[in-house]
Amino acid sequence: MNIGEVAQITGLSSKSIRLYEDKGIISAPHRSASGYREYSSQHLQELNLVSRAKNAGFSLVECREFVELAHNPARKSSEVKAKTEQKLSEIALKIKELKEIEKQLKSWISACPGDGNSQCPIIEDLTK
Repeated sequence: MNIGEVAQITGLSSKSIRLYEDKGIISAPHRSASGYREYSSQHLQELNLVSRAKNAGFSLVECREFVELAHNPARKSSEVKAKTEQKLSEIALKIKELKEIEKQLKSWISACPGDGNSQCPIIEDLTK
């Protein structure tokens, strides 16, 4: 398969596919005599894994680790589970931080009259 076909099947852009190859996140595709990339079903699996892992919040480095684990027949599911639990903890912390930010913003909005006067409780609080 060529990169256009792979992009259509996976929903990824050709640019993303080349990036994942350049960064070693997926295995390098075979090159034809004319230099074109030729992708296999293994590449589709790798790209689908990367796409789904990225959508779940994993970094490209973590995606590479998942691809490596996927190719390792001696992997332990406990390793994969531990990585996923770690990501869940990171996401839970981010959610907590975002809720604190939301609370602060709502407080500022509630305190500010939002009228034509220069008096602004938001600026006053920010400059304390």
